[in-house]
Amino acid sequence: MNNEPIDIKTLDAIFNSMVRTMNQSKNDIYVISEQSRQNYEQMRAELEEVKQDISLLITENDLMEVKSRQSRRRLADVSKNFQSYSEVEVREAYEVASKLQLKLSMNEMEEKRLRKRRDELERQLEGLLETIDRAEQLVTQVATVINYLTSDLKNVGAALEDAKQKQEFSIRIIEAQEEERKRLSRDIHDGPAQMLANVLLRAGLVEKIFNEEGKASALSELKSLRMNVRAALIEVRRVIFDLRPMSLDDLGVGPALKKYLSQIEDFEKDVDIHFQSIGNEQRFHTNFEAAVFRLVQESVANALKHGKPSSIWVKVEWLRDTLNIIIKDNGKGFDVNKVKKKSFGLIGMRERVDLLKGAMKINSTIGKGTIILFQIPLNNEGN
Repeated sequence: MNNEPIDIKTLDAIFNSMVRTMNQSKNDIYVISEQSRQNYEQMRAELEEVKQDISLLITENDLMEVKSRQSRRRLADVSKNFQSYSEVEVREAYEVASKLQLKLSMNEMEEKRLRKRRDELERQLEGLLETIDRAEQLVTQVATVINYLTSDLKNVGAALEDAKQKQEFSIRIIEAQEEERKRLSRDIHDGPAQMLANVLLRAGLVEKIFNEEGKASALSELKSLRMNVRAALIEVRRVIFDLRPMSLDDLGVGPALKKYLSQIEDFEKDVDIHFQSIGNEQRFHTNFEAAVFRLVQESVANALKHGKPSSIWVKVEWLRDTLNIIIKDNGKGFDVNKVKKKSFGLIGMRERVDLLKGAMKINSTIGKGTIILFQIPLNNEGN
């Protein structure tokens, strides 16, 4: 499998060249259609003339046929009564009959030629008409394809870039998962595991003190041991909450967010976090609630990491058909057009929003903070 990176500029150039070629082809077909139409009109005019000429010849031949019969009767009478006519009259009768017969033969030949030309023109007109119809169909079809390419596929480069980003994002997800596993391993090893090992060691020490120093010393050591167990329990709960807060499954999005933001505020002493939930909170599918929670978690984490704000406001609005979530901070802000193309955090949030069939809007100005709005429909079957 070829793993070479996608050259978006080259693909755009190929796409634009293809569209230009198709436009030129459409124009060429249109020119052919117009030329065929002009030839059709010329041939149709010629056909009308030929038909008129044939009609005139037929009329003339009918008249000449009458005259020819009359001249033949005259010639027969002159021949029969040769002695009754002068030499001039006899010669004149022969010449008239001969000229009429010759003219009649020539007209018949011309009529035959015109009829043949008429038939040829009718066949050619029929072929031209088919060519015109076919050309018009081709122009329509090519125009439809061009319209499809330039409208539905005009952002093919952007779509490919988006696909490339998603591919890179998938790789980053795998890397992030591995880093998360390493972090979780370190947290458990350095926190609960060490504490539990210390508890085990001190439990043995309590037994030894009880045997050697008596009950009072053993009880004092037990109190210290209980504090260590409590600290280990808190650390375990912290790790579990980072993985998935149990309050999310037990109570829903609102309480889970309230508890999460409260813990963040306790940890980030220099940041004031304000949380507000408006409307009647609802319960949904666990995956839906987890996705909503992660959207807020990621937004707040990005604000803390990159914006360095002194205040963060999180507002959740429970409407009848829509869940609106607004995350605002007074941090450093950023240029949306520059950051959104290469920020895997934003790509990840957009992926979640797309899965929820919602919308995401970001408004940020350098030095004036950031506002993120999520609009998530609540009437999807998946919810």
